[in-house]
Amino acid sequence: ESVPPLYHDIYKIISSSPAHSRKELLTKILLKSKLPNDCLSQIWDLISKNQSDLTSKHVFQALALIGWAQKGLEPSTALFDDVSRGLPIPNLGDLSDIKLKPDPTVLGLKYSDLIRIDTIQVDVVPEKKGLFLKHVEYQVISKRFGSSVYRRYNDFVALYELLLSRFPYRLIPKLPPKRVVGNGDTHFVEDRRKSLRRWLTLISRHPVLSDDPILAYFLTQQGPDIQYKIREVFRRMPDEFTTSDLAASAKELVPPECHSEFGAIRDQICVITNGVSKIKHISDLMALRSHSYSEDMSELGTQLHYLYTETNNSAPSAESAADGSVVWPRICRSLGEFSTRLTQITQRARQQAASEEEQVCDELATLLDVLGAHRDLCERVERGVADDHQRALSRMLALKKRQIQGVLRGTDAESVEELEQRMLTQESVIASVELRAAFSLHCVRMETQLVHAHAHILANVLNALVVTQMEGHAQLAEIWKQIHPTVSKCLPDEPSFS
Repeated sequence: ESVPPLYHDIYKIISSSPAHSRKELLTKILLKSKLPNDCLSQIWDLISKNQSDLTSKHVFQALALIGWAQKGLEPSTALFDDVSRGLPIPNLGDLSDIKLKPDPTVLGLKYSDLIRIDTIQVDVVPEKKGLFLKHVEYQVISKRFGSSVYRRYNDFVALYELLLSRFPYRLIPKLPPKRVVGNGDTHFVEDRRKSLRRWLTLISRHPVLSDDPILAYFLTQQGPDIQYKIREVFRRMPDEFTTSDLAASAKELVPPECHSEFGAIRDQICVITNGVSKIKHISDLMALRSHSYSEDMSELGTQLHYLYTETNNSAPSAESAADGSVVWPRICRSLGEFSTRLTQITQRARQQAASEEEQVCDELATLLDVLGAHRDLCERVERGVADDHQRALSRMLALKKRQIQGVLRGTDAESVEELEQRMLTQESVIASVELRAAFSLHCVRMETQLVHAHAHILANVLNALVVTQMEGHAQLAEIWKQIHPTVSKCLPDEPSFS
């Protein structure tokens, strides 16, 4: 209760920053006091000796010691024993440049934040027919860049390959497959358009990839032959580890148990993937049934209309017909009305099928793209980093073996010196590989958080599933209810018995 508000404010700033940068941040705050360096070193030694992290007690002690030192007192822990002194308020000047830094180990984004990054539209441009080949071209629109460009499938391939090289430790979904012999043109092109839109949307909404110049080039550069131009411009661009500010402190970003956590993460994502895959299969079947229902109602209406048109003119009149033959004209009139009203059923069923495909099936496909990208990422990390580390260690062991053999044979000093230099170089390689391994595990942890953010799609899908079924069946029931009088009036009168 006797702690000044300034103490709490400063501790909030420090505790909210990443663990590995808290001491650095406190050092900057200490320098704001304008005390001599030897005095600041004395204060630092008093509060940080044998401490791996800074608690509120350490921060409060540092601020109090600064305040007392500014009053001319010698910094010491004995000052805290005299409770009557109270805690002084240090003069730290302007603290506006001491800002809260986001923790690099926490994504801090929800799905609603991701979808606000960009909205991508991909539309098929009418095919350009050449003498021998037909090319499908896509119009790609980015809301974020306010751009509209034209791309071919191979342009997407070039972007995918560059991003995979630039960001080997990030979620990069696979592209839809190329055209193969035997694909139906219409369905194949439409399915691939949807897949390309989902793929580019995920790339454009990725919190890291979205800010990369490679993506900006793809979404804004006008003109033909983009697949060649983009490769030429960015082919020498180094990967993320080489250019990241976090690379040097990568080992501080991952906890000691991160290697065992890696396996648990893979298992969890695998379980989620299997479950979502089954839900997607069921949803696809539901959409197919809605399409089939629509087609069945259309065919039923066609057959009823056929009966109406083909028999209406040939039906006997009421005056010339025998008793009971007037039933058919009455039924015939109802057939005409019924077939017309069935058009509403057909249209409503088609709308429901389209809603199920767009709001349920396509969204589940997006979530599966994310989950599949995570699986591929784990495989790349496990295969690439592990192999690099193993090769580096094997190289070092070979050098050490040669060194031992050289000592036993009495190798000349020059050869020994050269070997030792090569060993030093190899040690540097191993250190770099270990940093890269730590950085890759950090990225996996961040990308796993990104997967969890996308898991909100499943909640949206379940809500859409309930709404489409509820509204769809209610509207169909209402249409059937309106049709019923048309059918009931052609029923024969109930026979009376005396």
